[in-house]
Amino acid sequence: MKKRILITEFMDEGAIELLADHDVSVEPKLYADRSALLAAVAEVDALIVRNQTRVDAEIIDAAPRLRAVGRLGVGFDNIDVDACSARNIAVLPATGANAVSVAEYVIATAMTLVRGSLSSSSAVAAGEWPRVQLSGGGEISGRTIGLVGFGTIAQAVAIRAAAMGMTVAAYDPLRPAVDPAWQQAERVEDLDTLLSMADVISLHVPLTSETRDLIDEAALSRMKPAAVLINTARGGIVDEPALVAALKAGRIAGAALDVFAIEPLDVDVALLFRGVPNIILTPHVAGVTAESNVRVSTVTAQNVLRILEGG
Repeated sequence: MKKRILITEFMDEGAIELLADHDVSVEPKLYADRSALLAAVAEVDALIVRNQTRVDAEIIDAAPRLRAVGRLGVGFDNIDVDACSARNIAVLPATGANAVSVAEYVIATAMTLVRGSLSSSSAVAAGEWPRVQLSGGGEISGRTIGLVGFGTIAQAVAIRAAAMGMTVAAYDPLRPAVDPAWQQAERVEDLDTLLSMADVISLHVPLTSETRDLIDEAALSRMKPAAVLINTARGGIVDEPALVAALKAGRIAGAALDVFAIEPLDVDVALLFRGVPNIILTPHVAGVTAESNVRVSTVTAQNVLRILEGG
Protein backbone atom coordinates (compact mmCIF):
# COMPACT_ATOMS: atom_id res chain seq x y z
CA MET A 1 0.00 0.00 0.00
CA LYS A 2 1.36 3.41 -0.97
CA LYS A 3 2.33 5.78 1.81
CA ARG A 4 2.44 9.56 1.63
CA ILE A 5 5.88 11.12 2.04
CA LEU A 6 6.48 14.87 2.28
CA ILE A 7 9.95 16.36 1.64
CA THR A 8 10.22 19.95 2.84
CA GLU A 9 13.86 20.76 2.00
CA PHE A 10 16.31 19.92 -0.78
CA MET A 11 17.14 16.25 -1.33
CA ASP A 12 19.13 14.39 -3.97
CA GLU A 13 16.93 13.43 -6.91
CA GLY A 14 18.39 9.94 -7.13
CA ALA A 15 17.44 9.29 -3.52
CA ILE A 16 13.92 10.63 -4.14
CA GLU A 17 13.59 8.01 -6.87
CA LEU A 18 14.15 5.32 -4.22
CA LEU A 19 10.80 6.42 -2.77
CA ALA A 20 8.97 6.15 -6.10
CA ASP A 21 6.70 3.29 -5.02
CA HIS A 22 5.00 5.73 -2.67
CA ASP A 23 3.14 9.04 -3.03
CA VAL A 24 5.95 11.59 -2.71
CA SER A 25 5.53 15.37 -2.51
CA VAL A 26 8.70 17.45 -2.91
CA GLU A 27 8.27 21.02 -1.67
CA PRO A 28 11.78 22.27 -0.78
CA LYS A 29 10.60 25.72 0.35
CA LEU A 30 7.65 24.58 2.43
CA TYR A 31 9.57 24.93 5.69
CA ALA A 32 9.29 28.71 5.30
CA ASP A 33 5.46 28.71 5.18
CA ARG A 34 4.21 27.55 8.55
CA SER A 35 0.48 27.53 7.78
CA ALA A 36 1.00 25.66 4.52
CA LEU A 37 3.24 23.17 6.30
CA LEU A 38 0.61 22.52 8.97
CA ALA A 39 -1.97 21.84 6.27
CA ALA A 40 0.39 19.65 4.23
CA VAL A 41 1.25 17.24 7.05
CA ALA A 42 -2.37 16.33 7.77
CA GLU A 43 -2.25 13.11 5.75
CA VAL A 44 1.44 12.23 5.55
CA ASP A 45 2.99 9.01 6.82
CA ALA A 46 6.58 10.28 6.68
CA LEU A 47 8.24 13.68 6.76
CA ILE A 48 11.77 14.31 5.43
CA VAL A 49 13.51 17.49 6.62
CA ARG A 50 16.89 19.15 6.99
CA ASN A 51 17.52 21.71 9.72
CA GLN A 52 15.11 24.48 8.67
CA THR A 53 11.81 22.65 9.15
CA ARG A 54 10.58 22.95 12.73
CA VAL A 55 9.00 19.64 13.69
CA ASP A 56 7.43 20.56 17.01
CA ALA A 57 4.37 19.43 18.94
CA GLU A 58 2.09 21.56 16.77
CA ILE A 59 3.28 19.84 13.60
CA ILE A 60 3.07 16.42 15.21
CA ASP A 61 -0.49 17.07 16.42
CA ALA A 62 -1.43 18.13 12.88
CA ALA A 63 -0.09 14.86 11.44
CA PRO A 64 -2.12 11.98 12.92
CA ARG A 65 -0.72 9.43 10.44
CA LEU A 66 2.92 10.40 10.86
CA ARG A 67 5.20 7.40 11.51
CA ALA A 68 8.67 8.62 10.56
CA VAL A 69 10.71 11.82 10.44
CA GLY A 70 13.75 11.44 8.22
CA ARG A 71 16.50 13.92 9.09
CA LEU A 72 18.75 14.88 6.17
CA GLY A 73 21.76 15.26 8.43
CA VAL A 74 22.32 14.84 12.16
CA GLY A 75 21.22 16.75 15.22
CA PHE A 76 17.70 17.28 16.51
CA ASP A 77 17.61 21.00 17.33
CA ASN A 78 14.58 21.45 15.07
CA ILE A 79 12.79 18.23 16.05
CA ASP A 80 10.84 17.63 19.26
CA VAL A 81 12.16 14.14 19.88
CA ASP A 82 10.13 13.67 23.07
CA ALA A 83 6.88 14.53 21.31
CA CYS A 84 7.78 12.11 18.52
CA SER A 85 8.60 9.39 21.02
CA ALA A 86 5.28 9.88 22.80
CA ARG A 87 3.53 9.20 19.50
CA ASN A 88 5.87 6.31 18.59
CA ILE A 89 7.17 8.29 15.60
CA ALA A 90 10.65 7.21 14.50
CA VAL A 91 13.22 10.01 14.21
CA LEU A 92 15.85 8.95 11.69
CA PRO A 93 19.14 10.88 11.38
CA ALA A 94 21.63 10.15 8.60
CA THR A 95 24.36 9.40 11.10
CA GLY A 96 27.86 9.51 9.65
CA ALA A 97 26.79 10.28 6.09
CA ASN A 98 28.27 13.80 6.11
CA ALA A 99 31.31 13.07 8.29
CA VAL A 100 33.84 13.33 5.48
CA SER A 101 32.48 16.69 4.33
CA VAL A 102 32.61 18.21 7.82
CA ALA A 103 36.04 16.74 8.52
CA GLU A 104 37.46 18.21 5.31
CA TYR A 105 35.93 21.59 6.19
CA VAL A 106 37.62 21.52 9.60
CA ILE A 107 41.03 20.71 8.13
CA ALA A 108 40.64 23.29 5.34
CA THR A 109 39.63 26.11 7.66
CA ALA A 110 42.32 25.18 10.18
CA MET A 111 44.96 25.43 7.44
CA THR A 112 43.51 28.71 6.17
CA LEU A 113 43.37 30.34 9.60
CA VAL A 114 46.79 29.17 10.75
CA ARG A 115 48.47 30.14 7.46
CA GLY A 116 46.80 33.55 7.51
CA SER A 117 47.76 34.45 3.95
CA LEU A 118 45.12 32.73 1.86
CA SER A 119 42.77 35.73 1.68
CA SER A 120 45.20 38.06 -0.09
CA SER A 121 43.76 37.69 -3.61
CA SER A 122 42.05 41.10 -3.72
CA ALA A 123 45.17 42.88 -2.45
CA VAL A 124 47.44 41.17 -4.98
CA ALA A 125 44.94 41.77 -7.79
CA ALA A 126 44.91 45.44 -6.81
CA GLY A 127 48.65 45.68 -7.39
CA GLU A 128 49.76 45.29 -3.79
CA TRP A 129 52.49 42.86 -2.81
CA PRO A 130 52.11 42.12 0.96
CA ARG A 131 54.74 39.40 0.92
CA VAL A 132 56.57 40.53 4.05
CA GLN A 133 53.36 41.02 6.04
CA LEU A 134 52.11 37.55 5.10
CA SER A 135 55.35 35.66 5.55
CA GLY A 136 54.71 34.80 9.19
CA GLY A 137 51.92 32.30 8.61
CA GLY A 138 52.07 28.89 10.16
CA GLU A 139 51.69 25.21 9.31
CA ILE A 140 49.21 22.91 10.99
CA SER A 141 51.77 20.09 10.93
CA GLY A 142 53.29 19.80 14.39
CA ARG A 143 50.39 21.59 16.06
CA THR A 144 47.80 20.08 18.40
CA ILE A 145 44.14 19.87 17.46
CA GLY A 146 41.71 19.64 20.36
CA LEU A 147 38.36 18.02 19.62
CA VAL A 148 35.47 18.84 21.93
CA GLY A 149 33.30 15.76 21.58
CA PHE A 150 34.60 12.58 19.96
CA GLY A 151 31.80 11.10 17.91
CA THR A 152 31.79 9.95 14.29
CA ILE A 153 32.64 13.33 12.76
CA ALA A 154 35.34 14.18 15.29
CA GLN A 155 36.94 10.79 14.68
CA ALA A 156 36.98 11.52 10.94
CA VAL A 157 38.71 14.82 11.73
CA ALA A 158 41.21 12.98 13.94
CA ILE A 159 42.23 10.64 11.11
CA ARG A 160 42.83 13.52 8.70
CA ALA A 161 44.57 15.71 11.27
CA ALA A 162 46.98 12.91 12.18
CA ALA A 163 47.72 12.37 8.49
CA MET A 164 48.64 16.08 8.29
CA GLY A 165 51.17 15.65 11.09
CA MET A 166 49.04 17.06 13.90
CA THR A 167 48.85 15.76 17.46
CA VAL A 168 45.23 14.86 18.24
CA ALA A 169 43.62 15.31 21.66
CA ALA A 170 39.95 15.08 22.57
CA TYR A 171 37.55 15.68 25.43
CA ASP A 172 34.35 13.65 25.62
CA PRO A 173 33.05 12.77 29.10
CA LEU A 174 30.31 10.58 27.61
CA ARG A 175 32.70 8.24 25.80
CA PRO A 176 34.08 5.49 28.06
CA ALA A 177 37.82 5.40 28.59
CA VAL A 178 37.90 1.81 27.26
CA ASP A 179 36.33 2.78 23.93
CA PRO A 180 38.63 1.69 21.05
CA ALA A 181 38.07 5.10 19.42
CA TRP A 182 40.59 6.56 21.86
CA GLN A 183 43.35 4.86 19.89
CA GLN A 184 42.99 7.83 17.50
CA ALA A 185 43.44 10.57 20.10
CA GLU A 186 44.85 11.45 23.49
CA ARG A 187 41.96 11.38 25.95
CA VAL A 188 41.84 14.61 27.97
CA GLU A 189 39.97 14.52 31.26
CA ASP A 190 38.60 18.08 31.35
CA LEU A 191 37.71 20.83 28.92
CA ASP A 192 39.92 23.49 30.49
CA THR A 193 43.00 21.35 29.92
CA LEU A 194 42.09 20.76 26.30
CA LEU A 195 41.47 24.47 25.68
CA SER A 196 44.82 25.43 27.17
CA MET A 197 46.89 22.82 25.29
CA ALA A 198 45.44 22.95 21.76
CA ASP A 199 46.45 25.16 18.83
CA VAL A 200 43.21 24.38 16.99
CA ILE A 201 39.92 23.79 18.85
CA SER A 202 37.15 22.09 16.87
CA LEU A 203 33.66 21.64 18.34
CA HIS A 204 31.67 18.41 17.84
CA VAL A 205 28.91 18.37 20.46
CA PRO A 206 25.12 18.77 20.25
CA LEU A 207 23.39 21.88 21.54
CA THR A 208 21.96 21.09 24.98
CA SER A 209 21.41 23.02 28.18
CA GLU A 210 24.91 21.87 29.23
CA THR A 211 26.65 22.93 26.00
CA ARG A 212 24.88 26.24 25.37
CA ASP A 213 27.55 28.99 25.57
CA LEU A 214 30.11 26.30 26.38
CA ILE A 215 32.72 28.46 24.68
CA ASP A 216 32.17 31.70 26.54
CA GLU A 217 34.49 34.50 27.64
CA ALA A 218 36.05 32.34 30.34
CA ALA A 219 36.64 29.43 27.98
CA LEU A 220 38.12 31.70 25.32
CA SER A 221 40.48 33.18 27.91
CA ARG A 222 41.93 29.70 28.49
CA MET A 223 42.91 29.28 24.84
CA LYS A 224 46.38 30.15 23.57
CA PRO A 225 46.68 33.61 21.97
CA ALA A 226 47.83 31.89 18.76
CA ALA A 227 45.00 29.32 18.80
CA VAL A 228 42.02 29.19 16.42
CA LEU A 229 38.46 28.01 17.02
CA ILE A 230 36.25 26.11 14.54
CA ASN A 231 32.54 25.48 15.09
CA THR A 232 30.74 23.14 12.70
CA ALA A 233 28.54 21.68 15.44
CA ARG A 234 25.63 23.92 16.41
CA GLY A 235 24.98 27.60 16.86
CA GLY A 236 24.60 28.57 20.50
CA ILE A 237 27.61 26.56 21.66
CA VAL A 238 29.83 29.59 21.10
CA ASP A 239 29.04 32.91 22.78
CA GLU A 240 29.31 34.98 19.60
CA PRO A 241 29.80 38.45 21.19
CA ALA A 242 32.50 36.99 23.46
CA LEU A 243 34.24 35.44 20.45
CA VAL A 244 34.16 38.70 18.51
CA ALA A 245 35.61 40.56 21.50
CA ALA A 246 38.40 37.98 21.85
CA LEU A 247 39.29 38.20 18.15
CA LYS A 248 39.30 41.99 18.11
CA ALA A 249 41.48 42.10 21.23
CA GLY A 250 43.88 39.50 19.82
CA ARG A 251 43.22 37.09 22.67
CA ILE A 252 42.85 34.29 20.11
CA ALA A 253 44.17 34.27 16.56
CA GLY A 254 41.20 33.26 14.43
CA ALA A 255 37.88 31.47 14.08
CA ALA A 256 35.68 29.71 11.56
CA LEU A 257 31.93 29.57 12.19
CA ASP A 258 29.60 27.52 10.01
CA VAL A 259 26.72 27.61 12.51
CA PHE A 260 25.12 30.47 14.42
CA ALA A 261 22.66 31.05 17.24
CA ILE A 262 20.33 32.73 14.72
CA GLU A 263 20.22 31.37 11.16
CA PRO A 264 20.20 33.21 8.81
CA LEU A 265 21.93 36.04 10.67
CA ASP A 266 19.71 38.95 11.60
CA VAL A 267 20.89 42.51 11.00
CA ASP A 268 22.38 42.99 14.47
CA VAL A 269 24.37 39.76 14.38
CA ALA A 270 25.61 40.48 10.88
CA LEU A 271 26.86 43.85 12.08
CA LEU A 272 28.57 42.16 15.03
CA PHE A 273 30.86 40.26 12.65
CA ARG A 274 31.77 43.24 10.43
CA GLY A 275 35.47 44.05 10.47
CA VAL A 276 36.43 41.10 12.68
CA PRO A 277 39.98 39.97 11.89
CA ASN A 278 40.87 36.45 10.69
CA ILE A 279 37.36 35.03 10.73
CA ILE A 280 35.66 32.70 8.25
CA LEU A 281 31.85 32.70 8.15
CA THR A 282 29.90 30.14 6.11
CA PRO A 283 26.12 29.51 5.99
CA HIS A 284 25.78 26.07 7.64
CA VAL A 285 27.35 24.20 4.73
CA ALA A 286 30.24 22.29 6.32
CA GLY A 287 28.35 19.02 5.94
CA VAL A 288 26.83 19.84 2.56
CA THR A 289 28.77 18.83 -0.55
CA ALA A 290 27.62 17.22 -3.77
CA GLU A 291 28.92 13.90 -2.50
CA SER A 292 27.52 14.15 1.01
CA ASN A 293 24.11 15.20 -0.29
CA VAL A 294 23.91 11.92 -2.19
CA ARG A 295 24.98 9.90 0.85
CA VAL A 296 22.76 11.75 3.32
CA SER A 297 19.74 11.63 1.02
CA THR A 298 20.20 7.94 0.22
CA VAL A 299 20.58 6.95 3.87
CA THR A 300 17.51 9.01 4.79
CA ALA A 301 15.39 7.47 2.02
CA GLN A 302 16.44 3.98 3.12
CA ASN A 303 15.69 4.79 6.77
CA VAL A 304 12.19 6.03 5.93
CA LEU A 305 11.43 3.03 3.72
CA ARG A 306 12.55 0.69 6.49
CA ILE A 307 9.93 2.18 8.82
CA LEU A 308 7.09 2.51 6.28
CA GLU A 309 7.57 -0.92 4.74
CA GLY A 310 8.57 -2.76 7.86
CA GLY A 311 5.00 -3.62 8.78
